[in-house]
Amino acid sequence: MVPNTVRVAVGILGNAASMLLYAAPILTFRRVIKKGNVEEFSCVPYILALFNCFLYTWYGLPVVSSGWENMTVSTINGLGILLEITFISIYRFALGLVLPVLTLFGLTACLSSFMVHTHHMRKVFVGSVGLVASISMYSSPMVAAKQVITTKSVEFMPFYLSLFSFLSSALWMIYGLLGRDLFIASPNFIGVPMGILQLALYCIYRRSDGAAGKLHGTAIDQEKGLKAVVAMPPQELAGTKPEAEGQK
Repeated sequence: MVPNTVRVAVGILGNAASMLLYAAPILTFRRVIKKGNVEEFSCVPYILALFNCFLYTWYGLPVVSSGWENMTVSTINGLGILLEITFISIYRFALGLVLPVLTLFGLTACLSSFMVHTHHMRKVFVGSVGLVASISMYSSPMVAAKQVITTKSVEFMPFYLSLFSFLSSALWMIYGLLGRDLFIASPNFIGVPMGILQLALYCIYRRSDGAAGKLHGTAIDQEKGLKAVVAMPPQELAGTKPEAEGQK
């Protein structure tokens, strides 16, 4: 009874961390909507996250799992579906990529419902597909990481997204281990180090951004000072000369 209570508690914490993770891009997309341009923000992580949410919502339902043992998995991923579709709709051109996601999920759901007849085998089948989807989802931030290393800027890898990704992965890994469910724990064995990597890159290149900002600010101040000297009227320059000579 105690281990199950602990598992439920960890699942609730995992829900909270995942909710923050799914909501983190809201700040990014506020900027995108203001500018009317998605800039260098890739839609790939959101497409992969949508597929992952569909699969794990299905995985947590009584059709696949035994009863409501994984109810917390279904609830948070159901919310994730709504948020990911909202984010993807901002890209517009990416809406066409949702169709293959729906097709693959529909195929997985149909096969697991009608071709597999036990809960154990359904979990193995849906969990295996979910495992591949999760590994792809957790690998997708490497595109942003590569960009950070190339540009030496963390502008397109938001801090809160990296932080909540790490926290969410750590909690769901513990949840899966407590329930001896490798299809929930295994993807997060990749998610945790990926989250740590993103946070490390943020700490390293955030300093570079700060130093570059200071240098840029100094350069602007110097340029303004130079312009002020150049723009000084000739009579003022002439007026200061005798005063300087008088002081000598």
